[in-house]
Amino acid sequence: MSVAEVAQGLVDLCRQGQFGAAIDKYYSDDIVSVEPVAMPGMEAEQKGIDAIRAKNQWWSENNEVHGLELGGPYVGDSQFAVHFKIETTPKMTGQRTTMIEMGLYTVADGKITREEFFYNTPGA
Repeated sequence: MSVAEVAQGLVDLCRQGQFGAAIDKYYSDDIVSVEPVAMPGMEAEQKGIDAIRAKNQWWSENNEVHGLELGGPYVGDSQFAVHFKIETTPKMTGQRTTMIEMGLYTVADGKITREEFFYNTPGA
């Protein structure tokens, strides 16, 4: 698959709320995921498909999603970017919030090998 095909496929599944299916279909077994800050109980950088699945499960279990908008994908030679706007209520706080972030994805051999997220977080 080309970078554009991977990018569009990922965005399509995410728009449907099928994050797990997107991981299963488009992520390399050796994926590296980087957040600007660590989440409770995990490092900011996660390596391997099982770690990414666990991170996705943690996020799903700890947040109620009310709405999701995606911009893109914005495709380059070996990378693509996606703009996320997520209306969510973190179960820890119970306060509804809007999370806005950019995801930068690197593709090799038809699979995503790296994802890196950028958002405005105090102290990040």
